[in-house]
Amino acid sequence: MQMLPELFDNNRRWAGEIQRADPAFFATLSRQQAPSYLWIGCSDSRVPANQIVGLLPGSLFVQRNVANQVQHTDLNCLSVLQYAVEVLQVRHIIVCGHYGCGGVGAVMDDQEHGLIDNWLRPLRGLYQRSRPALEALAPHERFDRLCELNVIEQVYNVSQTTVVQHAWRHGQEVIVHGWIYGLHDGLLRDLDVCITAPGEVGPQRQHAMGSTQ
Repeated sequence: MQMLPELFDNNRRWAGEIQRADPAFFATLSRQQAPSYLWIGCSDSRVPANQIVGLLPGSLFVQRNVANQVQHTDLNCLSVLQYAVEVLQVRHIIVCGHYGCGGVGAVMDDQEHGLIDNWLRPLRGLYQRSRPALEALAPHERFDRLCELNVIEQVYNVSQTTVVQHAWRHGQEVIVHGWIYGLHDGLLRDLDVCITAPGEVGPQRQHAMGSTQ
C-alpha cells in the first residue's frame, strides 16, 4: 500500500510543470550534474537551499546538518566537500546559517538536550569564548549574533580542511562564502567573509568576528 499519497501527487505535478517548461530537462539532468556551488547549510526544514537562491536541481550540491557545522571528524561532510571540490570542481562553497537556529539556541540555554549535545560541543565552545562580548549586546541581539558567529567559524573550518587547502596549493579556484538567511523575511545576508586563498583565512576570520573574540 502506498503511503503519503499527497507527496507523490505533489511530485507528479512538479515533474509535469518542469517538463512542460523544458521537455528535455530530466533527460539532460540524468546524464550529468555540473553544479558551480556547494551549499553547506542547516537541516532546518524552513531553509530549502535550492528555493532560497532560485536554482533548479543540478545547480547546487548540498550538505546539511544540525546548525550547519563543519567538523574535522565528520566524514560525511568531508566526503561531500571532497567530491564537490575534486570531482565536481565547484568554484563556490557557501556556508549558510539562519537566524533562529535551534542548534544555536540549544547551546545558549544551558540545558541538557541528550545526544545532540555531543554534536553541538564545538558550537558550545564558540559560545563560551564569545560570551563576554555577546553579553555586552542587547538581549535580543545575542542570539542573532551567535548565529552569525557560527557561520563565520564554519567558513574558517572549511578553509582549514585538507580538501580546500590541497585545492588552493594546486592552483584550483575555490571561494568560501559565509551567508545567513532570515526566516522572518526570506532574505539572504552576506556576512562579509569571503576566503579565496590560504593567506586570507586568519585575517578574514578576525575581520568578520570583529571584537567578539
